[in-house]
Amino acid sequence: MTNFIPIFPLGIVVYPQEQLNLHIFEPRYKQLIRDCIKENKPFGIPAVIDRKVAEYGTLVEVVNVQKEYESGELDVVTRGARVFRILEIIGNVPDKLYSGAIVSYPDNQFSSNGRLQSQVLHALRELHHLLQVNKGFKKPDEELSAYDLAHHAGLSLEEEYEVLHLFQELQRLEYLKRHLLKVLPLMAEMEKLKDRVKLNGHFRNLSAGDL
Repeated sequence: MTNFIPIFPLGIVVYPQEQLNLHIFEPRYKQLIRDCIKENKPFGIPAVIDRKVAEYGTLVEVVNVQKEYESGELDVVTRGARVFRILEIIGNVPDKLYSGAIVSYPDNQFSSNGRLQSQVLHALRELHHLLQVNKGFKKPDEELSAYDLAHHAGLSLEEEYEVLHLFQELQRLEYLKRHLLKVLPLMAEMEKLKDRVKLNGHFRNLSAGDL
């Protein structure tokens, strides 16, 4: 299935089911949001990487308008719906300030492996412990998907985008697991280094044993 959607390119990756709060101030995107609200239609947020609109993005729906300013600027709450692939960008849309795209929607598999998901969640919490970050999730552990976890795993923008165009939940979880197993030993070493730096100049109880 293909269709035309208005697009709002941003230098972020948005995942399905993610809530994204946007402050809309540019005239073209104020028009886009108002059109979507009026027509009850979604719009697309393709990722911008290295100053280029990437091939994949996420269709989002306007949940509500939190605030409308006298200037016409808007605070809106949106939610990710599904991943799309851009087939063609339409730079000039008749009577519109914003651009659009012809897109298709790849099949996306969400069936998971409970053991793998649990391993990823355990590693993620270990990372947060090392970073002294307290992260809570709005869902029970067993309901958390790779999309729910990806923004909290310390991925770069490019890595988050790689997760976006993996279309099986097992692939996404495996990607996060590999990333975390690579990062955790580095973070543990950093913690040891911090401890050694803290000890420098302090009186220490040292012994050479029986030498």
